[in-house]
Amino acid sequence: MAETVTLDLARADDLVRAALQASRVSPENAACVAAALVAAERDGQKGHGLSRVPSYAAQTRSGKVDGFAVAAAERVAPALVRVDARDGFAFPALALAVEEVAALAEELGIAAAAVHRSHHLGQATYHVERLAARGLLGLMFGNSPKAIAPWGGRDGVFGTNPIAMAAPRGEGPPIVVDTSLARVARGKIMAAAQAGETIPDDWALDAEGRPTTDPEAALLGTVIPIGDAKGVALALLVEVLSASLTGANHGFEASSFFTAEGDPPGVGHLVIALKPGPLSGGAFAERLDALAAAVEGQESARLPGSRRHALRAKADAEGLTVPAKLVAEIEALSRK
Repeated sequence: MAETVTLDLARADDLVRAALQASRVSPENAACVAAALVAAERDGQKGHGLSRVPSYAAQTRSGKVDGFAVAAAERVAPALVRVDARDGFAFPALALAVEEVAALAEELGIAAAAVHRSHHLGQATYHVERLAARGLLGLMFGNSPKAIAPWGGRDGVFGTNPIAMAAPRGEGPPIVVDTSLARVARGKIMAAAQAGETIPDDWALDAEGRPTTDPEAALLGTVIPIGDAKGVALALLVEVLSASLTGANHGFEASSFFTAEGDPPGVGHLVIALKPGPLSGGAFAERLDALAAAVEGQESARLPGSRRHALRAKADAEGLTVPAKLVAEIEALSRK
């Protein structure tokens, strides 16, 4: 068997939908999840892409994730919305949150949505770009199961806790910042484990606090934060915004995104939308373009996230290259 398989985007979407629908997921939720996972794979974010399908399916089959959940939104103040993901996948809840804050921010200039009882948010770019497409500046914070230890400690307390921003430009795609607060997302470590590959020794520590190149040992330990103690402080900041503020489980209280055992993770996300024109006195587009030019004007420099556009074009033209073993595993799920 070849080591990899090439799938066009439509075929990849069909595969994911079929696997999820055969795993106790409604057609509507399967479509929403598939779109997000294929988009991440298209952007080269394999840790948030098709590699997630087996663990997602295992969790819906066990009941840890409710594949039939329908997210609900409640407006709790003029510019504030509370979204209950109802222990389902994050993607339908975040799609609802984005729609709610976009409509309110267009009217009021700013809006925020707090999502609770949620799950893995995937590639944060996927969500904030939807706000930028409507001319809004989008911000997002999310927490996740424990993966980062407090500075000086050994046991995980904070998640990798992604943060993201998408800022619309007058011309061209938005400027996007999307990063977790670990040196690498745990999804990349999981993808390495599935592919039978080693990882760099500066990504993670094993359960004894020792650097490791074994992804299986890394998944049992903790990941190394960006910026050392400063990264841990940022992880705390995101934990407050996405869990304390939303009423969700903290990372040390949340169950794993990867295993089928245990209670639902119950994590949280905060989505904020800002109307940039009024705040900037109409200068936002010009100021943002000046900032982008200062970066792009330097030889070999590029804006964060710009590589994604080349990867998208390549995937559209050539398809997605996926481990054959993973494709076979996904196909097998639809037959169970």
